[in-house]
Amino acid sequence: MKPERNSDKTFEDYLEAMLMLKEKNGYVRSIDVATQLEVTKPSVTYTTKRLKERGYITMDQDNLIYITDEGMKIATKIYNRHKMLSKFFMDLGVDETTALEDACKIEHDISETTFDALCKYVEKHTPKQK
Repeated sequence: MKPERNSDKTFEDYLEAMLMLKEKNGYVRSIDVATQLEVTKPSVTYTTKRLKERGYITMDQDNLIYITDEGMKIATKIYNRHKMLSKFFMDLGVDETTALEDACKIEHDISETTFDALCKYVEKHTPKQK
């Protein structure tokens, strides 16, 4: 199990995982979030309560999780960073497992300025597909 953190990075991790689960399954359940993030069910319960308090998610009577517009802004930002960074690292020759792990580490901490510059660099140096 991964260590559990209580911070904005944790919220970003949870929202990103929820978005990924929604895309994969069409729905989001707490148990799936726990499995995806390799954390305990009580940790998911605690963090989803905090996410609800901040207005990032809602839950229905069946405890299915829905990401609000505010939560979606954060989830999409982090998920897009993750995908771009992972692809960039793999294009450099890094194996997929390492690229995905490193993208997870960097996606939260990289500044907008540096990420934007990296995106521009990649766009400029990536051959256009026909």
